[in-house]
Order: sequence, then structure tokens, then C-alpha cells
Amino acid sequence: MNEREISRLVRELGALLLERGETLALAESCTGGWVGQAVTGLPGSSGWFDAGFVTYSNAAKKRLLGVSADTLREFGAVSAETAVEMAAGALELGQTHWSLAVTGIAGPSGGTATRPVGTVLFAWAGRNGLREAESRHFDGDRRAVRMQSVAHALEGLLRRVNGAVRH
Repeated sequence: MNEREISRLVRELGALLLERGETLALAESCTGGWVGQAVTGLPGSSGWFDAGFVTYSNAAKKRLLGVSADTLREFGAVSAETAVEMAAGALELGQTHWSLAVTGIAGPSGGTATRPVGTVLFAWAGRNGLREAESRHFDGDRRAVRMQSVAHALEGLLRRVNGAVRH
């Protein structure tokens, strides 16, 4: 995956959301706003992109997105449970049709035996009731893990928006 492929995904997603009259909010941790950068790099994205939250710390996840302290304590920041709460928070705060969340360990440090460097959790939420999470492991250095995460997040959202029935 490269920047050109990410741009293609953003163009495709943007065209679909614009056609449907739907909007997007983002909740990012390990990608540090890279998804938002990719989205806002497309002219006209203001027609379908509402907000992006970069919540790197647990305190920010709680304060800005409403992630439960109990969730963070029980499951950790790099968990499906946290990712889903991040996506749900962005959806509500942005008052959008769709949201996605990314949280993980991009490295080079911070990994554990159960969550090694390259572990990334994704979640997608929609006004249609969608709440889905997925765990992936990516190889490579910090930049490679982050770039693959951006692409996977966008691909996942595109699949879900494409499969959703318009209300």
C-alpha cells in the first residue's frame, strides 16, 4: 500500500458518501491523524467529512470520545472494546452517518507478548446500528504499520458503506 492507493480509496469513499448525502467522523490514535490528513487532502472533502479526533492518550480517549475508564482498565487502549467505543464516540460527537477508529502499537517499542508491535485494532460505526471491530497485525517499521493501518481503515469503511442499505 502506498500514498497513491490511499488517495484512490479516499476518492472512492468521498464520491460514495457525497452521492449518498452522508458524512464521516474519525477517531485516531496510532495513526495520529493520518486518516484525516488523507481525507482532507482531497478537494471537496468538506462536503462529506465532519470531524477528526486524535486521541493518543487514554485520558484523551476518555475526555474527548467518552471511552469508559472501565473499558480501558479491563481491556486496554489496544482492544476491540476500546476501538468500538472510540468509533461510537466519534459518530455521536460528529453527528455523522459513519465513523471509524484506529488504535494500536506502531512501534518500534510498546509491544507485549500478547500485543506485539504492529497490532492494530479497527472499529467502524454507522447510524444504521453498525458496530464492528477487527484486529490486524502489520509488519514493517513504524511508518509502514501506520500506512497499512490508514489503508485498512479506509478499505473497511468503504466496504461497509458500499454494503449498507440507504435509509
